[in-house]
Amino acid sequence: MIRQVALTFLGLGSLILSSCGPISSSGGMGVPNMGGPTAEVRQQMISTEARGNFYYGRRYYVNKTRFWGYLRKPGQPATSAKLVMFNESKRRQPDRFSENGSGNQKYGFDNNYEYKIYGYYTGKTVYEINSNQFLPEFMLTNYAVVSKDPGWLFSPRDSYDPNNITLRPHNSL
Repeated sequence: MIRQVALTFLGLGSLILSSCGPISSSGGMGVPNMGGPTAEVRQQMISTEARGNFYYGRRYYVNKTRFWGYLRKPGQPATSAKLVMFNESKRRQPDRFSENGSGNQKYGFDNNYEYKIYGYYTGKTVYEINSNQFLPEFMLTNYAVVSKDPGWLFSPRDSYDPNNITLRPHNSL
């Protein structure tokens, strides 16, 4: 009898845990593998990418936050990227829609899209209240989509959670 009860609880526990979804390496829920090339292929892609007077930007949307995403200079690794707040007084960000919209008409629809971002750092620091961070302000003047599915950002081990900040630069792949 005790053995049957123990097996029943073990089975229920396994069922409950399997329904929770994957757990990211940072402890949050999220997609365990964002896909994309190997680290070596990504490094080769970055070393041969177009150079110019712009930044490569990766949209990073986390519910209730107002930062835009990560910017890096052409040819620089993603680990050099800075999480930024956009100043939209010259140009609105690509996903400037209502949070209650649907599909491609919803704020954050472009999470993980890669862009060429044109503009400049203003030298100001802006407080992003929902993530409790002080971030550099970037004056957006223009943008162009590079890829809608570029895969991982900092490491092949990246995981995305729309409710928690899970993507941060780190030095090891």
